[in-house]
Amino acid sequence: LLSLGTGTNSEFDKTYTAQEAAKWGPLRWMLAIQQMTNAASSYMTDYYISTVFQARHSQNNYLRVQENALTGTTTEMDDASEANMELLVQVGETLLKKPVSKDSPETYEEALKRFAKLLSDRKKLRANKASY
Repeated sequence: LLSLGTGTNSEFDKTYTAQEAAKWGPLRWMLAIQQMTNAASSYMTDYYISTVFQARHSQNNYLRVQENALTGTTTEMDDASEANMELLVQVGETLLKKPVSKDSPETYEEALKRFAKLLSDRKKLRANKASY
């Protein structure tokens, strides 16, 4: 399972300060809570699926690709401007160089290549079985 996220800005401890939040009105609080809820949903889905794959000793069959530190216009899903698209390409290229997890030195680029080979090998295996 290759799970591609849309990205989040979930480093809330680095995004908001207590001094800023103390000045927020109800609308600003609603926006922050919505962002936190969306990020939590993404994290919990990833955690649940990852746990299922680990329980089945198939953790190498699951890869979640997600940038959790989006900033500025890259967080806006309705901004399809050329400048924002270029920023998102940069985010993706930077993400490829990052490690998949704190526990593994494997980068997303390496993991995606490994995953592509795994899928290709399985497709060939199914094709060979079907030809018999």
